[in-house]
Amino acid sequence: MAAAGDGPRLGRPPLTERRKAATRLEIAREAVRLFADRGVAATTADDIAVAAGISQRTLWRYTSSKELCVRPLLSDALDFVTALMRSWPRDRPLAEAVAGTPSSLADTSSVPDAEALRDLVRLTRTEPGLRAVWLQVHHDAELVFAEVIAGRAGHEPEDLEPRVQATLLNGTLRIAVEQWAWSADPSPDTLTRTVHRALDIARSGLSD
Repeated sequence: MAAAGDGPRLGRPPLTERRKAATRLEIAREAVRLFADRGVAATTADDIAVAAGISQRTLWRYTSSKELCVRPLLSDALDFVTALMRSWPRDRPLAEAVAGTPSSLADTSSVPDAEALRDLVRLTRTEPGLRAVWLQVHHDAELVFAEVIAGRAGHEPEDLEPRVQATLLNGTLRIAVEQWAWSADPSPDTLTRTVHRALDIARSGLSD
């Protein structure tokens, strides 16, 4: 997740950072493809490096384990949500920013990445190492969500209100993506509809 700060960085990141981000994403895509074909246990770090067109030495500069190779596919969307929340006008409800996020993501995400994300989330059901990465990414996101929510409301991130709201948002996004990944229609449009529906359910609160 993005580090705490006063707001999102303006403009595009430097070329070197963009190249590194592109390499991380390519590694993630190839790792997921291999994991889906062979399983995590049967896939080596060298397999991933060769598929991504880099050396194993270079691979270890980007990640500390083969399971963590996939993290960019999971964290990019949550980083997008965080950036949108940070930049959202203070005189407009934060719920509007979050509700608008799925459409924005659907417009900017490529179909191959949507397919890779679906395959990865489905693998978390049977691969404990990938499930641990999935849950860790959301744990990290929850801390950042609480910080952003607290800053807008004049609270501390450790206060009960922003923590509960961050947990609600985080859980809603996680369950929506899982629901989409395990559905019969894994198109980006279905992801958008599923996230919107999940947010509506979250906003309505607990059943009577």
